[in-house]
Amino acid sequence: MTGWIILGVIVLLVIGLVNWFVSTQRQLVNLDELCNNALSQIEVQLNSRWDAIMQLAQQAANYAQHESQTLIETIRARRGSEIKTADDVNDQNSAFGSVLSRLMVVAEQYPELKASNLYAQVMEAVNNFENNVRNSRMVYNDTATKMNRYVRQWPSSFIASMLNFGTRNYLKLDKEGKRDISEMPNIGAPRGPMAGGNVPSQS
Repeated sequence: MTGWIILGVIVLLVIGLVNWFVSTQRQLVNLDELCNNALSQIEVQLNSRWDAIMQLAQQAANYAQHESQTLIETIRARRGSEIKTADDVNDQNSAFGSVLSRLMVVAEQYPELKASNLYAQVMEAVNNFENNVRNSRMVYNDTATKMNRYVRQWPSSFIASMLNFGTRNYLKLDKEGKRDISEMPNIGAPRGPMAGGNVPSQS
């Protein structure tokens, strides 16, 4: 009789461990997928930002051809880069802030370009895309925090190590790009509809 009781306890313990293992594995997979999805959303918005300033760079080529051509080549090289990690996003944001700063310097030198409808529309589009990126960044960092807790805390860390789940790096605030956008002059030129952050069409 005692043997059956011991066997029953062992079976219950095994079932409990299996259920815990499966539950933890599913939670890790879910958090991992949420992180990947947030990165995918950010990749779309980053590419849209590159598309927006590409139009401005092409317009600027009419005023400063050499500098603008260099920027156009940089944008082409960056646009479409695959985003797999937080470091990829941070690198893209840094590059974007640098290109945007240089474009704004060109615009400052040519008042006609700075006063154009295209300039106003592109800057508004960049702002809209940045807001979308900021929202996705918050989702990613929040999910990465939960993921990292599961990966580092015992006993879930045991399952994470067994299944090769690692911690996630966090996305940094794009201070350079944010400063550039916030310091943009309030242009009084008429603006086209930019609902949803659509890239302006260049006439």
